[in-house]
Amino acid sequence: MFLKTRAALIAISLSLVSAVAYAAPGTLAFTGARIIDGTENAPIENGVLISIDGKISNVGSAANVTIPDDAEIVDLQGKTIMPGLINTHGHVGQVLGLENGHYDRGNVLRQLALYARYGITMVNSLGDDEYEGFQIRNDLNPYSLNYSRLMVAGPVLAPRTTEQAVRAVNGVADQNADFIKIRVDDNLGRTAKMAPEIYQAIADESEKRGIPLAVHAYNLEDAKATLAAGADFIAHSVRDQEVDQEFIDALISSQVCYTPTLTREVSTFIYESEPAFFNDPFFTKEVSSEIMTTLNDPERQARVQNSETAQHYKNHALPMAMHNLKVLSDAGVSIVMGTDSGPAARFQGYFEHLEMSMMVDAGMSPSAVIQSATSVAAKCLGLDDLGTLEEGKWADIVVLERNPLDDINNTQSLSDVWIAGNRVPRD
Repeated sequence: MFLKTRAALIAISLSLVSAVAYAAPGTLAFTGARIIDGTENAPIENGVLISIDGKISNVGSAANVTIPDDAEIVDLQGKTIMPGLINTHGHVGQVLGLENGHYDRGNVLRQLALYARYGITMVNSLGDDEYEGFQIRNDLNPYSLNYSRLMVAGPVLAPRTTEQAVRAVNGVADQNADFIKIRVDDNLGRTAKMAPEIYQAIADESEKRGIPLAVHAYNLEDAKATLAAGADFIAHSVRDQEVDQEFIDALISSQVCYTPTLTREVSTFIYESEPAFFNDPFFTKEVSSEIMTTLNDPERQARVQNSETAQHYKNHALPMAMHNLKVLSDAGVSIVMGTDSGPAARFQGYFEHLEMSMMVDAGMSPSAVIQSATSVAAKCLGLDDLGTLEEGKWADIVVLERNPLDDINNTQSLSDVWIAGNRVPRD
């Protein structure tokens, strides 16, 4: 119910944008491809998808779809198309290279373009969002859009009293944030954890203002406690112990989504040596050699090797996260793809594909992972017009050379991306 209300607000916002939009892109006919529509439906072989003014008007087999006379034909014979990917937990704007503190309009737009080139057509930025991010989200024009769509949460709230909690929520709510974000985590015992009365006050005020609450947690007990307090989104894996039936039942009954962010754990230790993906052209095409040289510095690698924290995430947190993902997925919990990409060395775009590969390694099927990054993610975020290739949805489309249902790593055979019927520039 909560996110349905949110979806209505977003729909109203987009309709207002549409009323003042520029000229529409016209009629496109994507022909000849295998169509994975993001639902549980079987793929459509030799399919046709018609996009008119950026929205899907018809989709089906070539035998059942009439192509309008004025359509521009996009011949995709032998290829696969699927919905644009949705990252339910990312970040934009702060990092340039490996340095923090570079938030400005240009950097936000640069990173949204990077996400889009990797087929990530919607990013839910969960924290550290500033004025420029809100402005870009507000000014989004779907008819000329060729970079990733954006949702924003503003700052990660860290009030010290219940009074501060109420003021903090209202300050973000007054900017029409898409989410409220908090951390309930002691960073493996190194920092103080947010008190229950504080996050309860935040949850109560978020509910009053009609904005969903996303929670960064590490421990099972914290995840259960914040869920009971009114959390609407579990933004990381449970990593301290195996999940239990109580937690499973609470997630299912509340219809709260769970995002594993497995690559967040990977980023803490992977640079103890040269990662295999440093030799992957799908990665290196978007990353400078200077960044890879810095991350490969022997002294830097030694610090990671000798870090108890990094080794804990490697040897305990990540295996536990992957185990719990399998348990929760099998139990029917709504799993959504998210990465926590955006901070330094959590590489936007590439890490989303790596995340999906790791989700399959954890035991999910390629079909389930694709849905977690498309239809399930859209439903979780309250986005009724995204996430599937169905009539009435925006024509956010990823074109692949190979079938990801055969091998999830085939999402990396990406050849083209379209957002609202606009082709994303490839360089």
